[in-house]
Amino acid sequence: MIYTKTGDDGTTSLVGGTRVKKYDLRVQAYGEIDELVSVLGFVSTMLTNEDLKDEVAIIQNKLFICESIVACEKEELLDKMGDILDADVAFLEKKIDAMTAKLPKLNQFIIPSGSRTACTIHVARTLCRKCERLCVEVADNYGLNNNVLRYLNRLSDYLFTTARFVMKEKHKTERFWK
Repeated sequence: MIYTKTGDDGTTSLVGGTRVKKYDLRVQAYGEIDELVSVLGFVSTMLTNEDLKDEVAIIQNKLFICESIVACEKEELLDKMGDILDADVAFLEKKIDAMTAKLPKLNQFIIPSGSRTACTIHVARTLCRKCERLCVEVADNYGLNNNVLRYLNRLSDYLFTTARFVMKEKHKTERFWK
């Protein structure tokens, strides 16, 4: 059954079994990452570029690994969670570089506008930044695989670049902060 009733008292279990309040910092962090996964799912329904759709699917899977790592309280269980590798960060960097090569140089701050898809990607980007801030706090308080932080940091850059790339694909003009 989908419901267990174990959370009716305002607690949930970390990976490892410890019950914590649903406002626990780790729960907040992996909850925000889960929200990002959902927003990226919405983004993927708006994308017309199949390569970008495939990339978003890969990213969603990596974010589930990030969630698992954040939710894991016991070192010995981390091996079963999967991992965020240097190669995962490099994947994002490679995609950022490829898109950036096709975009005009940026000298000003962008105001999200002009395309529902691009604006939704910017929403995902800002949510990613929130995830990153919470995960930095998790790292400070509980420890956390540094590649999770690197991945989230690079992912926000990827999303920013993707929003710009989508605008270019749609032949839309970017609006700049004056």
